[in-house]
Amino acid sequence: MRQTVQALPLTPAAFAPFGDVLDATGDFRLINEGLCRRHHDRARLDFGTGHAGISVFSAEPRALPHDVDLVERHPEGSQAFLPMTEHPFLVIVAPDEGGRPGTPQAFLTAPGQGINLHRGTWHGVLTPLAAPGLFAVIDRIGDGPNL
Repeated sequence: MRQTVQALPLTPAAFAPFGDVLDATGDFRLINEGLCRRHHDRARLDFGTGHAGISVFSAEPRALPHDVDLVERHPEGSQAFLPMTEHPFLVIVAPDEGGRPGTPQAFLTAPGQGINLHRGTWHGVLTPLAAPGLFAVIDRIGDGPNL
């Protein structure tokens, strides 16, 4: 059954069931002689086994409307996506319904926003909307299945 999902703006409250919004808003403390705002401890990194690693993804941009034909989840670790450009990207997530993905939800990031998907969250593939689709990704590195 094909279903249309409207992308919502990415906000911390709307995205909370799925993960953390990573951006430079809200509380901060000044560091570096007052020249840098540190928005501290913005995401809960969570790994069952293994360790946190940083990778760089270069993804092809997608066009809207976008057909969601693949969702996945990582039971052994959270996964953070930090865009290395100002371009927005589409974030597709779904609640877990008895081990299967439920009704998908879509969010559109604003410039300067990244995300951290909670461990075990159903999500679509990386969906940049403009080139280059360049992202730093922080996720679990280790032996055993995590997909």
